[in-house]
Amino acid sequence: MTTRHDCQALDAADPLAALRHQMVLPPGVIYLDGNSLGAMPAATAGRVQQVVTEEWGRDLIKSWNTAGWIDLPTRIGDKIARLIGAGPGEVVVADSTSLNIYKVLTAAVRMIKAESPSRTTIVTERSNFPTDLYISQSVAEQHGMRLVLVDSPEELEAAINSDLAVLLITDVNYRTGAWHDMAALTGAAHDVGALTIWDLCHSAGAVPVDLTGANADFAIGCGYKYLNGGPGAPAFVWVHPRHADRFWQPLSGWLGHAAPFEFSPDYRPAPGIRRYICGTPAIISMAALECGVDTLLAAEPMGGMAALRRKSLQLTELFARLAEERCGALSVTVVSPREDARRGSQVCLALKPPLERASYAVVQALIERGVIGDYRAGDPDRLDQVPHILRFGFTPLYVGFTDAYDAVEHLYQVLTREEWREARFNQKAAVT
Repeated sequence: MTTRHDCQALDAADPLAALRHQMVLPPGVIYLDGNSLGAMPAATAGRVQQVVTEEWGRDLIKSWNTAGWIDLPTRIGDKIARLIGAGPGEVVVADSTSLNIYKVLTAAVRMIKAESPSRTTIVTERSNFPTDLYISQSVAEQHGMRLVLVDSPEELEAAINSDLAVLLITDVNYRTGAWHDMAALTGAAHDVGALTIWDLCHSAGAVPVDLTGANADFAIGCGYKYLNGGPGAPAFVWVHPRHADRFWQPLSGWLGHAAPFEFSPDYRPAPGIRRYICGTPAIISMAALECGVDTLLAAEPMGGMAALRRKSLQLTELFARLAEERCGALSVTVVSPREDARRGSQVCLALKPPLERASYAVVQALIERGVIGDYRAGDPDRLDQVPHILRFGFTPLYVGFTDAYDAVEHLYQVLTREEWREARFNQKAAVT
């Protein structure tokens, strides 16, 4: 079995270990929740202070020009493009994930209805993140479409048929960490004349993404997970250049106008991706997001996303294997795919009977010990099929091999000592 000494040796030989100094991490904490909220970059506080005291406090409204505020959505978008296989001028930072899903899904439905009005379905996974599902329900109702939910990746093949208008898939499933084959699914959708939208919230900055190589149509993602942009960080949107000028997006805000400072009473969309900007950008949040994106770009001299992916696979494989070896007899089972090609940068565990309802309390006991993961509720009536999830994200920028080893040891102790039974760990907070 792998020992803690083995993991320390891996950390000592890790060429990416130097990147950890970019982040602010509390002592004694093993942070395995970067797939929900990334750690804070060390540069963020100073940069935000600069924006507040100098650019806003001293230079006031002049900073739209002198500090380049007006260009932040596209400047940061170009940086994110380097992480997701997009080109310069193809990504823009704007609004939230939910709003951007609404924008691109509405645009895609309008395009399909104009060209193939007989297509009636939007297809996604039932286990997709709720905002994807809720926005899809809304758009389907507004446009007379039918939302089809599949229960497994294997069911997608049957759902990609002549009725399909838009396939909306989260690249890495938030509940299981399963990574889809973007190129294959996009190709299958295109073969039947449909369009694809890829949600990159759990993949941008965590796994290599090649939107251009996959020939995808639309993509959106958030800034606060692996991009380390801070709580509520702005999201981003990408549209393949072949679609960028074809249709107006539904939220035609003033800054998406071709010439916003003409103050024309009539909307005229900006060329290309800028039309997907809606209102005035959140400058302070964008400044923080840029610091987060820069922490990932710092890995480019070391191999960039490919190098981060190699370490991510090593970390997740190690954690999954140790969890099975150390805790398998204690009701722990690994839910995430074990095959490297199918696993994102997280490992999800579930508890088998008789502990299948103890997952939340186990996570809370781990958090008190300084191991921060999170809990995602399953279906209480079908826990054998949709279990409660203990979710652990592995951000290779700042998570090490010894962290993975120690996290499993803490899990073992929580279970063997039955610490999770304490009342305080079973009182659910508003955010789980």
